[in-house]
Amino acid sequence: MEDIEDLLVGNGVGGAPSGFRLPLGSVGFNPKQSKNKPNLEKKSNIQDSVIPGTQTIYMKTFGCSHNQSDSEYMAGQLAAFGYLLSDNPEEADLWLINTCTVKSPSQSAMDTLLTKGRSSKKSLVVAGCVPQGSRDLKELEGVSIVGVQQIDRVVEVVEETLKGHEVRLLNRKTLPALDLPKVRKNKFVEILPINVGCLGACTYCKTKHARGHLGSYTVDSLVGRVRTVKAEGVKEIWLSSEDTGAYGRDIGVTLPILLNAIVSELPPDGSTMLRIGMTNPPYILEHLKEMADVLCHPCVFSFLHVPVQSGSDAILSAMNREYTVSEFRTVVDTLTELVPGMQIATDIICGFPGETDEDFAQTVSLIQEYRFSQVHISQFYPRPGTPAARMKKVPSAVVKKRSRELTSIFEAFTPYNGMEGRVERIWINEIATDGIHLVGHTKGYVQVLVIAPQSLLGMSAIVKITSVGRWSVFGELIETLNQINDDIPLKEEKFSPAKCSPCSVPGEICACSTEPETCACCEPQSCEGKISMEEGSVSRKDMLPEDQNSQSLFKWLLRKRKNYRQKRAENEIALGSKKKEERDQGSVNSWDLVDRILLGGIFVSIFTIAALILHLRFW
Repeated sequence: MEDIEDLLVGNGVGGAPSGFRLPLGSVGFNPKQSKNKPNLEKKSNIQDSVIPGTQTIYMKTFGCSHNQSDSEYMAGQLAAFGYLLSDNPEEADLWLINTCTVKSPSQSAMDTLLTKGRSSKKSLVVAGCVPQGSRDLKELEGVSIVGVQQIDRVVEVVEETLKGHEVRLLNRKTLPALDLPKVRKNKFVEILPINVGCLGACTYCKTKHARGHLGSYTVDSLVGRVRTVKAEGVKEIWLSSEDTGAYGRDIGVTLPILLNAIVSELPPDGSTMLRIGMTNPPYILEHLKEMADVLCHPCVFSFLHVPVQSGSDAILSAMNREYTVSEFRTVVDTLTELVPGMQIATDIICGFPGETDEDFAQTVSLIQEYRFSQVHISQFYPRPGTPAARMKKVPSAVVKKRSRELTSIFEAFTPYNGMEGRVERIWINEIATDGIHLVGHTKGYVQVLVIAPQSLLGMSAIVKITSVGRWSVFGELIETLNQINDDIPLKEEKFSPAKCSPCSVPGEICACSTEPETCACCEPQSCEGKISMEEGSVSRKDMLPEDQNSQSLFKWLLRKRKNYRQKRAENEIALGSKKKEERDQGSVNSWDLVDRILLGGIFVSIFTIAALILHLRFW
């Protein structure tokens, strides 16, 4: 089926405002044909009588945060027109699947879902990068399609699909408006796309086929969106893009200009934080100092995702990545030096065509040298229509072996060991998958799990790190930040990027000075997520009283039991497959060694006390 054009009835108007539903005649569609022609008219009449906005929609999203943002915009428009959104696919009348084309497994998951939907007689709409980049796929026959730049017309597509029509909107047009209705997956997090497409031409990438060339939103429109979501109670703003670093090169501005404009709109108390999205090395090399200044800001997480993909220059050249390993090192080394507490995540593709043992060894060496806390490791998947799909492939057994080897090396790292005992400021915005812990992040975006009331969601707090795991750390709540602020006055001086070198431990010599003084980079409670307790009336000693009897056997057993529980909880959260009921049931049915010792100690104590009472009574 060919792409349809927007057809307006009568007056020849060229379009409608974003988010408004066009008349029926404005949407081209292809009525589904029936072999039983006498029943076609009757079926069509029934379908056309469907009342729009009364049905239930199930949405499934694959892929990146940009896709998640698109889904939130589509959900917002559907909800605004009366459709009920459900997490239960069985009770839904229509399934809307937002797809990802980066890897074969994501597309295979789409195929499986479409097959299940057809067998369940569900109306189907497919959105995202798969149909935009591969519109002639056999799996997409008979389903409606919404292109990546047509998400503001999802209501029209859903209405016509529910009537039994097949609709396809794939033509590229202007960028979708940022002020469309939106239903956020997390009401405290706004995923803000700053541009679509990219300037690269990576030989393995299918996303470029879907998202196209770079198209940036204006600084004013993005700043306006920040003002809006801040007023709506959003506490974290995630900038999303196929390549954040390339922002603005098509409209004559740079990423640092945008970031500084956004930061100026954020509350100075750090109650709303900014997270900068993935950026490839080529486009931030010339802005490293400016980027470091922004990442030092108390309202910006000191975290950046910079994919390297390989530690071999030969493979990077075959990938057409437009940078060298040395340039990647420059990015990492500069940001790590200029931004205290900086956390960098990266990506690796194992088994790219032509990768030799020596190439892979260079990749392993790079990862071992920097010991990144987050590395996304994937096997090479040839995507149809890309140059890499025509290259000579590495045997699949070798690819899997390399992937397992690198994963084993990475998982042996212990990136958070030095955090135990530290006092950190965290921002709490979600509930962990175990249903017990709340999830917060430090300024370096380290995940912190705390047991606290859900009323703290959307708030900032001061915690003491009590134990560390492989993927996250555990914290003990000291105070919410608002209560801390009553006792600890804020500094009057303005933020100065050149002075931003947060103190690693309160009371120690600040990295930005050779004298033993408090950190001068920003407000004390915003300094890399930590506070200098010496600046307020509440001392660290008062807030963190030392247990004078910590060496006692009973307290030692309690601590061991707590650490065991925390490590088990972290494993459950990392797997994401445990429910609260299952964990509670398991806690009742399985008694570990520490539990048994504690119970035995309690019984011994009870008998000892009873014996003493009897002895004193009859003495």
